[in-house]
Amino acid sequence: MWKEKVQQYEDQIINDLKGLLAIESVRDDAKASEDAPVGPGPRKALDYMYEIAHRDGFTTRDVDHIAGRIEAGKGNDVLGILCHVDVVPAGDGWDSNPFEPVVTEDAIIARGTLDDKGPTIAAYYAIKILEDMNVDWKKRIHMIIGTDEESDWKCTDRYFKTEEMPTLGFAPDAEFPCIHGEKGITTFDLVQNKLTEDQDEPDYELITFKSGERYNMVPDHAEARVLVKENMTDVIQDFEYFLEQNHLQGDSTVDSGILVLTVEGKAVHGMDPSIGVNAGLYLLKFLASLNLDNNAQAFVAFSNRYLFNSDFGEKMGMKFHTDVMGDVTTNIGVITYDNENAGLFGINLRYPEGFEFEKAMDRFANEIQQYGFEVKLGKVQPPHYVDKNDPFVQKLVTAYRNQTNDMTEPYTIGGGTYARNLDKGVAFGAMFSDSEDLMHQKNEYITKKQLFNATSIYLEAIYSLCVEE
Repeated sequence: MWKEKVQQYEDQIINDLKGLLAIESVRDDAKASEDAPVGPGPRKALDYMYEIAHRDGFTTRDVDHIAGRIEAGKGNDVLGILCHVDVVPAGDGWDSNPFEPVVTEDAIIARGTLDDKGPTIAAYYAIKILEDMNVDWKKRIHMIIGTDEESDWKCTDRYFKTEEMPTLGFAPDAEFPCIHGEKGITTFDLVQNKLTEDQDEPDYELITFKSGERYNMVPDHAEARVLVKENMTDVIQDFEYFLEQNHLQGDSTVDSGILVLTVEGKAVHGMDPSIGVNAGLYLLKFLASLNLDNNAQAFVAFSNRYLFNSDFGEKMGMKFHTDVMGDVTTNIGVITYDNENAGLFGINLRYPEGFEFEKAMDRFANEIQQYGFEVKLGKVQPPHYVDKNDPFVQKLVTAYRNQTNDMTEPYTIGGGTYARNLDKGVAFGAMFSDSEDLMHQKNEYITKKQLFNATSIYLEAIYSLCVEE
């Protein structure tokens, strides 16, 4: 029944999605204003969703041009559906213009098809189809649309300052069947704050070190610039041997008397750094073999003492595991050093329910003072969890199973979705187990089958939650 309903709307779904995909809704702080708090692109995408909602007879509410909602239904309780229309930058290497959607026989190719414009349109059409069916709503629906999910979540921070918290809800920004728990997430810097003068002339001086740009990615490139006083050839040979022994790619060149060493690693999402190869930590491991200047020596030694080969916080004294949510993970996503300002490690830490985060951080901060480092803590998002046996979760999963015959259980992840904004929220689709995940990558696409099947599942799930009871 549900799939047949969606079939009647397939052309409309694709056309509305194409219009949304054509908007380059990348955050642009240089062009931000009061009317466009994270830039004109995200604002334009938000307005686009209002336009199609008004066309279809829905009411909307705008919240300072950074978030808003489309309203449907009636009743005391509210189902929240949290979507976002901002996207990450396109990057290079696409086979087509990432903001000129290509529609093939089987798929739609453009930035945002998977994350999160495709799922947003799927959820919107599930609501629209039910409205067209003139169902007897038992709950209100707030389809909440954000414009800063890919960066700082300014959108939802602002929205929930003044707007009603939904009774329950889901974010169509992950995978089926259902993600019912997410680890706590924080970023913090370990800053080298104690500099010492060298008493003796060092053999080698670390001029600069750079690896990684994002806290939530394993760095796949690292570069060190080293002033070598003598034995340049020996250092290069030792470096080549180090690369070979550790099965790494890298290079060494000389630039105006400065030895430039590079290491290539393997970039993966910071939620599981153990499956990546951290180029920065490996290059620091090699530098530890050199008689460096005091400040660089302290920086390199700190990395080996606390960070290298410690993806689960073991060396930081933070190893912790639960059967439901898994392990603490520590990703060293940004590493910088220069001989005037010393060094910094930027860390993305994720932790399960039950981990005593504040206690662990206080102990660690006190411990590292003796090595000339301090902790500068960023935003902390506590773990988010809804029991998978909750009737709300079970209704979502039942809708998925009815249409796929896939009995996979709901699960928890190390990543973070919009669902954690809700008091009672989960992530629900729109990716299937056989979907190719090109989120944040070149040639991102969604198959028509995935788009329409997700719409159909959302249709049944929303009906079950908001009409039947």
